[in-house]
Amino acid sequence: MHKFLRAIGFSNLNKKELDNIIADIIEHPTVLKVAEDSEGNEFAEMSKEYGEFMGISLRGTYREDDRFEVDYYYPYFCGKQISTREKVEIEKHAEKESYAGVCDEVRIGVTLIFYLQNIVDYFAEKKYSLSLHPQNGVILAALSTDGKILLPINKPENKNRHQNGGTRDRNCLIAAAREGDEDAIENLTLEDMDTYSMLSRRVAHEDVLSIVESYFMPYGIESDQYSILGEIMDVSLVQNQVTLENIYCLDILCSDISFSVCINQKDLLGEPQVGRRFKGNIWMQGSINYQD
Repeated sequence: MHKFLRAIGFSNLNKKELDNIIADIIEHPTVLKVAEDSEGNEFAEMSKEYGEFMGISLRGTYREDDRFEVDYYYPYFCGKQISTREKVEIEKHAEKESYAGVCDEVRIGVTLIFYLQNIVDYFAEKKYSLSLHPQNGVILAALSTDGKILLPINKPENKNRHQNGGTRDRNCLIAAAREGDEDAIENLTLEDMDTYSMLSRRVAHEDVLSIVESYFMPYGIESDQYSILGEIMDVSLVQNQVTLENIYCLDILCSDISFSVCINQKDLLGEPQVGRRFKGNIWMQGSINYQD
């Protein structure tokens, strides 16, 4: 049973119920896409929505008698907006026909790895030696089974403007440092020393979550899972059409990156509201937006 099924409202499925759902998806898919996989075989993906922007996808191949053979399934949640425009490299997972997107995103300070949703589109683009439809950003979304709501940090408006300017300057320095600019490297080192000194003073008499506004860092041993803390920009409550479980869809701004998070109401501690913060562990998914 997939761990993140509960994030889209299937928290109490047994094996028989899951088999019935898979059979129903094969009979009545919302979306069906077919392409050639990395070995030249016919590869198919079937998806069915069980709520707005969320559902289950099946991936596999068709037999000679036109029967669909399921290789694997996964729950998905679709994002609403482009989160990053950094160049993405695609890497195949070793054990099955699934792929990960990898990009260097300077705003979060770590290599961003996500589970690729639209691999059929990727196969179609890969067939051409010169891509006819270049990448136009990545739409990120995430599933979560563990989260809590935190109060916001009280900051003056002028401090927000100053911080936004500082973030842009730091991103420029990081980009220059990657190109080997020694002055940028030295400035970043001095800035980190100042930050460490400030944190050391404040943490003695303040809670760390009143100092750290947001963070984005790897979680566990799987490369596409992260622990995050970010500001809630929008909240909507949807219902799984089969189980009638309530699901929160949160638009999150984390380390200056916007993406959506889907979490079961049972797994979220606290009441989400715009301006408050979400803290939790996520499985990052994403789809590459190819230009027409």
